[in-house]
Amino acid sequence: MPDVQELLEPRGIELTATHKPLGRTPAHALVLAVQKGTDGDGRVVLPAGEQRKLSPVLEAAAALRVGGGADEVTLVPAPSGLPFTVVALTGVGDLPAGGPERAEALRRAAGAAVRRLAGTDSAVLALPVVSEEDAAAVAEGAALGAFAFSHQRSVTAGSVKAPLVSAVVHAPDVARTALSRILDRATALGRGVRAARTLVDLSPNVIYPEAVADYARQAAKGTKVSVTVLAEKDLAKGGYGGLLGVGQGSVHGPRLVKLEYSPARASRHYAYVGKGITFDSGGLSLKPPASMMTMKSDMAGAAAVLATVLTAAELGLPVKVTGWLCLAENLPSSTATRPGDVITIRGGRTVEVLNTDAEGRLVLADGLVAACEEAPDAVVDIATLTGAQMVALGSRTFGIMGDDALRAAVADAARAAGEDGWQMPLPEHLRPSLDSKVADLKNIGDKNGGMLVAGLFLREFVGGPDGARVPWAHVDIAGPSFNEGSPYGYTPAEGTGAGVRTLVRLLEDSAAARG
Repeated sequence: MPDVQELLEPRGIELTATHKPLGRTPAHALVLAVQKGTDGDGRVVLPAGEQRKLSPVLEAAAALRVGGGADEVTLVPAPSGLPFTVVALTGVGDLPAGGPERAEALRRAAGAAVRRLAGTDSAVLALPVVSEEDAAAVAEGAALGAFAFSHQRSVTAGSVKAPLVSAVVHAPDVARTALSRILDRATALGRGVRAARTLVDLSPNVIYPEAVADYARQAAKGTKVSVTVLAEKDLAKGGYGGLLGVGQGSVHGPRLVKLEYSPARASRHYAYVGKGITFDSGGLSLKPPASMMTMKSDMAGAAAVLATVLTAAELGLPVKVTGWLCLAENLPSSTATRPGDVITIRGGRTVEVLNTDAEGRLVLADGLVAACEEAPDAVVDIATLTGAQMVALGSRTFGIMGDDALRAAVADAARAAGEDGWQMPLPEHLRPSLDSKVADLKNIGDKNGGMLVAGLFLREFVGGPDGARVPWAHVDIAGPSFNEGSPYGYTPAEGTGAGVRTLVRLLEDSAAARG
């Protein structure tokens, strides 16, 4: 396994900010925004007072008919007299006047420009920043766009361009004290998302359950996050039948990793439970070979939870966060769980396993029970749970289910963070399809509405001590967690780090609500 510190990218991109005129901050590239025009030609948005110096850029943009659409980045020579080599014109589309949509347009434009400038050392991002929210979006876009995965290359390692080394956010209208806080947050958030992406990108022969647990231990060193790891004997003693049942077909045994960040005077306690199937063959209910090719991504929920807890600690959020990584490798063998087996989840509920490829809900059930035993104020699970999520919502929109208030709070956090989440119901008429003739319930039900049926299954394992209800939400990131296409905006190919920004924002919103 590659060195943990290398994987964590402790330095990442260096983010700074400036109030100075553009000519006072040398860099390889100057990044300017282009708004989409009504006639097909874009309009370059220039910082105040820079019209004369940048008039050659306007001429070049007009000659090239730069359109200003999202993800469109055009490089032109920098005008003489300015300390830049090139000017990157990045599209912001129909830039809204405000709100989360404006922030996401700026975030995406900054990320696209930073991706295009990979292999260079520095850039000044002179996008239309008129507020703290704008500055935060640009800084986040830069931090998210500066990513490259080359950890498992050897002779071709040189073909991967290194991410942009440093970015300066040009924000003359934002107070310096606010900029310092904004940059710190963007740096921490970018580091967390990049770590989650890297964990997903690593091949399953090096990132099996024990390796993830070791990674968590090392990543938490020197932080305020404590780590507890339960291996096979501990899991058997604790009655974690879901994890043991899913993992028993592999030579790499399952693990349950508990991460705890508990600051003094924490206002709330959130529990995050992540599905961590480090490779999913489907078990004895074997997937077709083509469907296995992306199954290293089946631990993206656990990666998101790990990154979120570490980010919360780095930011010093006044919220207690407990993360549960439910880790197993789902493989077929003579010891694997068979269709028809009955397993016992922690807490005693029995499940008839009719499809061993519906395994994520089994490991999450163990994690949800364990999380609820501590009576947190809210529990959120996040998982690459169902192909039905992609059928319903596509590859970029995750589904959010659960209790009404928490489901809405997660959706609000996603929108504010720039992630695309959609609230989905849990129809009661689908629940009887999970009834079993031989156990408390079975792990599959009605094929129609499969994402919702999976949510109904998980709901069965949510409940605090003495039967008290714990507010719960379930986030299905099956599509958004892994980009099988080309990079776009600040999103790379393969692992995306989906969910980290939403989970962090949910904690921040909770802390703000408590004052």
